Parts: sequence; structure tokens; C-alpha cells
Amino acid sequence: MVAIIDYDAGNIKSVEKAVTALGENAVVTRNGEEIMRADHVILPGVGAFGDAMEKLHKYGLVQIIRQVVDKGTPFLGICLGLQLLFESSDECAGIDGLGILHGRIVKLPEEQGLKIPHIGWNSLKYPNSGRLFAGIPEEAYVYFVHSYYLQAKEPEIVTATTEYAALIHASVEKDNVFACQFHPEKSSEVGMKILQNFLSISE
Repeated sequence: MVAIIDYDAGNIKSVEKAVTALGENAVVTRNGEEIMRADHVILPGVGAFGDAMEKLHKYGLVQIIRQVVDKGTPFLGICLGLQLLFESSDECAGIDGLGILHGRIVKLPEEQGLKIPHIGWNSLKYPNSGRLFAGIPEEAYVYFVHSYYLQAKEPEIVTATTEYAALIHASVEKDNVFACQFHPEKSSEVGMKILQNFLSISE
């Protein structure tokens, strides 16, 4: 069973649909016991960092997420879900993220001719090998929607990058924790392969 964490942060239905299309049993939930029983857990999300952290605390999900990670369950953050795994975001100064991974979220710099938010398809490069990208060649295109991006403190966890006004750490992997700034569920066949790769990882 795949638990998709529901904390009122949007983007949940498209993730649920993609997981179901891959033949998996997807459950959208904020029930701690259900999340702990899952074989895989996904934290999707779009919206503001501060609002999202407030809701994770409100629903008692911060401790549950930490327990899932500690237990070794494969865990995937998508878009805002990636950002929340880190320590802080320039979007909401003074609000702590989950701090499961080390790094900060910063605003995309203004650059002539480039619109913010960054919305669209960009190709990936792989600075380190990542299990999410098995069987997917470099320069594959995926779909982004974001105004803030990750600067990871540990370069060795960065498994994909792209460029849009800055070098964006587009995907990370550390032990059982995976995350993508882009939306695999909206990235056509490449995205479905990424999700399939995640779902094939066992504890």
C-alpha cells in the first residue's frame, strides 16, 4: 500500500491517479497508523512553505514523517514536499522545515527573459547516480512549477540538476529518502518511470 500524505496542500489527486495507474493501491490519508503501515509514503504538495509546515504540525504529521523515515520506509517528497524535508526556506523566514535533509530553499533569481515562477519542461543532468533515474537517460525532460529551489548542503545526495536562472538541485536521494522538485506525476512517460522506480524500492 502507498500512503499519500494529505495535509491540505494540493496536488494530491494527480499523484494518487499516477500511482493507481501503475497498479498500486494508493491511500490518501493523514492517519498516522495508516501511514506507518504503508510500504511506500509520498509527501506531495504545492503552495507556501510556512502554511504547509503549520498544517503538518496541526495534523500531527511531523512526528509521523520522522518515524516513517527512521523506520526505513521508502519516502518520496514532490515539489513543496521536497522543500519541506530541508531546514529552512527564504519564503518563510523563521519557520523550521522538517530538517530531515540538510540545506535551504532560496528564491529563484530574477533574470532577463525568464519568468518566475518557473513553469515548464526542463532537462536533467545526473551529478550522482540515483535509483529514481534507473533506465532514464540524461537530458530527459520533466515538468516544473516553482519559485523557490533547493541548495543542498551535501552535494553527494544530489541525483539530478537542471538550470533555470540558477543551478537547481532537482532531485535528491539519501538512504530511504527521495525527493523531486519537479512533478513526476505530470512528466509524461519519464515521470511515470521515475514513480515506478520509486515504487519498486523496498525497505
